[in-house]
Amino acid sequence: MSTKHLVDPELLPALEAFTPIVLATENLPALRAAGAQAFAAIQPPDLPVTVETLTIPGPLRILAYRPAAATGALPAILHLHGGGYVLGAPEMMDTANRTLAHELGCAIFALAYRLAPETPAPGAVEDAYAALNYLSAHAAELHIDPARIGIKGESAGGGVAAALALLARDRGGVQPAFQHLVYPMIDERTQAHPFAGEFIWTPELNQFGWAALLGHAPGAPHTSPYAAAARAENLAGLPPAYIATGALDLFVEENLEYARRLLRAGVAVELHVYPGAYHGFDVFAGARVVTTAIRDSTEALRRAMYG
Repeated sequence: MSTKHLVDPELLPALEAFTPIVLATENLPALRAAGAQAFAAIQPPDLPVTVETLTIPGPLRILAYRPAAATGALPAILHLHGGGYVLGAPEMMDTANRTLAHELGCAIFALAYRLAPETPAPGAVEDAYAALNYLSAHAAELHIDPARIGIKGESAGGGVAAALALLARDRGGVQPAFQHLVYPMIDERTQAHPFAGEFIWTPELNQFGWAALLGHAPGAPHTSPYAAAARAENLAGLPPAYIATGALDLFVEENLEYARRLLRAGVAVELHVYPGAYHGFDVFAGARVVTTAIRDSTEALRRAMYG
């Protein structure tokens, strides 16, 4: 049964122009190379933002964004890109990160975490944890406020961010100030949904991504919450959360359930569900629902960093 009739009409042109992908271990290098070429071809917006490449112990690569005229210690975001745990790079959100750094007057550090299947779990979250600790330890030289370092991610990046919040809590060291999760990929037991998951990121792609990350078929009894955050039994003591998803997103139910459980554990949650929206809808500019989602996300970040 097709769910196309449920898609926001303004999102249909982008959906019809999208070329579906097939994921297999053999074609990952080609898909990654094509993605890198596409990201490099995007003309960045002309904004007064500096972009610097940092290499931190690991070694790990970070793209650091900062308003050119900024002075003093800025609030900061550790950004984690999407890509189903098997694709993607920090460059894929370059335009969005430049825009956010300019509009919010903050520093953004976009991490190139290691991808699966070459690096299975918990590699990605350990990379994110190392980056969070680096930002805190070097806050003075990076000109950021160590008390206002939050974490943000979309899709698989949202999954890494959610897992990082759990890992940081459990290790008792540096704690992120907030977790900003946009249609996060957080539960490898994703259930089939009759009215969600038909477009962009499908159950078949999801199965591949999770199997690559876990090193085995999804649904094993003892999956680590540092791989799939929804597996955590205790969500108390986590930082305030922002969760946004589309009503037609494959992850809509697991995102709603995670928000419910966070609230039940006493964690402050801001939750948005956008009607007629499929996975990744907010990267297609022009539709009113995209404008609304970007506005909601930006203002939530502003409140999280500045009160």
